[in-house]
Amino acid sequence: MATTRLTIWIEGAIVAALAMVLSMIPTNIGSSFTISLGMIPLTIYALRRGLKAGLFSGLMWGLLHFLLGSVVFLAVSQVLVEYVVAFVFAGFAGLYGKRLKTALLSNQSRQVSSTIVMATFVGCLARFFWHFIAGVIFWGEYALWGLNPWWFSLIMNGVSGLATAVVTGLLLLIIVKKYPQIFIPK
Repeated sequence: MATTRLTIWIEGAIVAALAMVLSMIPTNIGSSFTISLGMIPLTIYALRRGLKAGLFSGLMWGLLHFLLGSVVFLAVSQVLVEYVVAFVFAGFAGLYGKRLKTALLSNQSRQVSSTIVMATFVGCLARFFWHFIAGVIFWGEYALWGLNPWWFSLIMNGVSGLATAVVTGLLLLIIVKKYPQIFIPK
């Protein structure tokens, strides 16, 4: 039992590192829009191992930003919201892990697809909600085009979150068709 738990946590740390590496691939669209490729392995892991493990791996991914010096610092509270809380919440895709495993084992392809889409959007929405909050509170004074901080943050983080969810969801749908066993740990 202890070996299994250790394996899960090691796997989560590796997934966090992979998410960080994928985050380094430039996917910026303009100055503020981005697609977060790190959500792909994190979502797979959260679906594979569940909520608690997904939250852990998200935390590790967020903390890796500190180790690699890729933190944009305005205030301590801003850093905590954007690099700790937001990344932890990305693991909420794990809420759908059991549902996905059940659908895979009973060969319900429609249920598999809908579960992956829901999990992806929940994980992305949960993460980007916190980026939205940080955008309003901490980045609002930098809002472009004379926009209200609420609208500016909603547009910037909403488009980034939606684009990330679409790319992640599409790739996971392809992966589950080719390699469904990746979502079911042995």
